[in-house]
Amino acid sequence: MSHPKTSSLISPSLLRRLEQLSFLCRKRARSSHKGERKSHARGQSVEFADHRNYVPGDDLRYLDWNLFGRLDRLFLKTYEEERELPLHLFLDGSRSMDFGEPSKFRVAQKIAAAMGVVALSGYDRLLLNVFPENQESALHRHALGQLRGKSSIPTLLEHLSHLTIGEGSSLNQVLQQEAQRCKTQGTVIILSDFMDARGYEKGLKAWCGKGMEVHAFMILSPEELEPTLRGDLRLVDCEDGTSREVTFGRHRLKAYKATLQRYLEQITSFCQRHGIGFHLVPTNTDLESWLMADLRKAMLWQ
Repeated sequence: MSHPKTSSLISPSLLRRLEQLSFLCRKRARSSHKGERKSHARGQSVEFADHRNYVPGDDLRYLDWNLFGRLDRLFLKTYEEERELPLHLFLDGSRSMDFGEPSKFRVAQKIAAAMGVVALSGYDRLLLNVFPENQESALHRHALGQLRGKSSIPTLLEHLSHLTIGEGSSLNQVLQQEAQRCKTQGTVIILSDFMDARGYEKGLKAWCGKGMEVHAFMILSPEELEPTLRGDLRLVDCEDGTSREVTFGRHRLKAYKATLQRYLEQITSFCQRHGIGFHLVPTNTDLESWLMADLRKAMLWQ
């Protein structure tokens, strides 16, 4: 298989390492498409599952003659059929993600590229949802459709690298709408800063209610985690354009940090209560080390 010689999102060496990984899914796949995941469906793959009583008309090739010799009864061998794992990947492209150096959106693009490579290398089906959906991302989504197989990796990387920031959107609304459309179980990954005044709870609950395995990746810049600004400032909300004059001194900085800490504790607690994997990702993270070591420890893939 051929890959682009270079990619702005992922190096050739990291690409090769990611192709050796596969997602770990705590819940068995129930997709109707064959793949490389163990399913509750019974088929005729090489993975033995169980025995059942023979009934007239069954394929005699699957009779267990050793068991017949011991019990003098006919039993049929059944096998676990391998199914693909649909991976729903949500990438937040709202204006709040266009902050920092590198920007939160740029880091989210790189993580999305890595997640996609692992999924496609394992022949899982990848459904990429970039929000808010502007004309450009809508065209990309239509072109991408549902990707599957290693041959789709160059297409994924090319489209991800050309995505741009859009207007504001509701995280809850996007997640709820897509959850309503989904008919099969799988894994859901959300890459966002979760800085939406309208919340995130309903959207995440919608996917948990579908029996999905959900992971929330909160991407924040060092300036947001440990701000260094001082003095008289004019702060502009990048989502709605509203502004406010503030004096940012020691006491206001302390209040900001306390507010951020409460928010992090709130979202962490919410995710724990609902069985959602929560991951805080500062944009100055060494992504290659984090992808290959930390996410393995977090049992996302192996």
